[in-house]
Amino acid sequence: MSRITTRSFHDIRQALLDRQEVALIDVREEAPFAEEHPLFAANIPLSKLELEIHARVPRRDTPVTVYDDGESLAEVAAERLLALGYVDVALLDGGLAGWRTAGGELFRDVNVPSKAFGELVESQRHTPSLSAEEVKALLDAKADVVVLDARRFDEYQTMSIPTGISVPGAELVLRARELAPDPATRVIVNCAGRTRSLIGTQSLINAGLPNPVAALRNGTIGWTLAGQQLEHGQSRRFGEVTEATRQQAAQSARAVADKASVGRATLADLQRWQAEPARTTYLFDVRTPEEYEAGHLPGSRPTPGGQLVQETDHYASVRGARIVLADDDGVRANMSASWLAQMGWDVHVLDGLAASAFSERGAWQAPLPPLPRPEAITPQTLNDWLAEGRTLVLDFTASANHVARHIPGAWWALRSQLPQALERLPVAERYVLTCGSSLLARFVVDELKELTGKPVFLLEGGTAAWVAAGLPTESGEQRLAVPRSDRYRRPYEGTDNPREAMQAYLDWEFGLVEQLGRDGTHGFFVI
Repeated sequence: MSRITTRSFHDIRQALLDRQEVALIDVREEAPFAEEHPLFAANIPLSKLELEIHARVPRRDTPVTVYDDGESLAEVAAERLLALGYVDVALLDGGLAGWRTAGGELFRDVNVPSKAFGELVESQRHTPSLSAEEVKALLDAKADVVVLDARRFDEYQTMSIPTGISVPGAELVLRARELAPDPATRVIVNCAGRTRSLIGTQSLINAGLPNPVAALRNGTIGWTLAGQQLEHGQSRRFGEVTEATRQQAAQSARAVADKASVGRATLADLQRWQAEPARTTYLFDVRTPEEYEAGHLPGSRPTPGGQLVQETDHYASVRGARIVLADDDGVRANMSASWLAQMGWDVHVLDGLAASAFSERGAWQAPLPPLPRPEAITPQTLNDWLAEGRTLVLDFTASANHVARHIPGAWWALRSQLPQALERLPVAERYVLTCGSSLLARFVVDELKELTGKPVFLLEGGTAAWVAAGLPTESGEQRLAVPRSDRYRRPYEGTDNPREAMQAYLDWEFGLVEQLGRDGTHGFFVI
């Protein structure tokens, strides 16, 4: 008899409608999660639970409900959460099948709340857009046009519209006046699909940019489906803005936030909220990664470039929690907050921050539980062992990382599918475990020892240490112990997706508003 209680579809639905805190966690890998899941489910795979849970569900007495689709992962996840100090953990009654049977709506893809909200915005505000053919004609005619790409810089570098400049979403209102100083210049906002171009375009309209603004309809997908060529490896980025532009953008952004009923807060408010025992408060810094690392509020997490609005479920995995945003100019926090408020979040912007408040430096460090300390070996020792034979290397990094580069002879596996992986692996006298840094691999050592009864070691510093030691690597997916289900292949990323998959993705996005209506729990509004 399991000691874990259950929660029903009706319990979760009522909590959502009552604006209570809900952490509904799908513990499958991302690919099966993307096939179907409830609207406000957050994907935290069992294989990475310890690495992600404390940042994404920070309060230990949050009501957490976990589920799978019959893979027997949820029970393991629930026990693991209890061991990590979470005290209100339940299984979803019947798992995903129980949700479906009870009449719950199920959604495809990832970051669905944000994508569905983007479609709702377009349907209500009639956000202007231009087809790929229309935009190309303007570019070919050397018209007075500037193309702003609202994705992350790394996504922009993969593929971009000709002449496009990287201006991640939260930066648009701050930077657009400098990039298109003539009010007659047409501004076109694009992303890979629809959401970020729609939200970016509407942001500029809401903030009163005098220029004509339009989204590139269907983004780089639409461009590709029109038979037009994308650029690759571009590096055009926004520059600095004048103080006058910054002040004008700050006033505009504040007005938009006020219209969306965004809350205002001081550092004293934040400290009081963070001390509350029964409420989750997230603190996010929405500036660029470079600005964050140069100085940020202690305890804040970087969510740059509009990604917080695009990937809210990934950063704020407790629906109904409080979100507090910080920046140093009042533009990016207010614009981001205006969208989060419309998405039904209790969101506040920190006002009156002195430069001295940004006192912490360096990259964000995820909060982690105490780390296992298994016996570790150096890259040179592993190299010697591999030369002798009888040693098998298991790699637990992301499958894409493994395919790109791994230790010669290493097999890729998922931690949550160790028994299945062992059925495919050759017999070994000892195992050495790695991942990019060794962080995830160290959680697997004892589990593999128990399953095999063989000596298991950790590669100190992971594959990165192996590479730093100047040792050889290889690439390819010839040794995959389990299928690559750790990441859903998005139809809008890369340039080698089938046209049918791209079109099917667009068709799915067009249907999201209707799905929101059937689900009935979203709490969205559009200003």
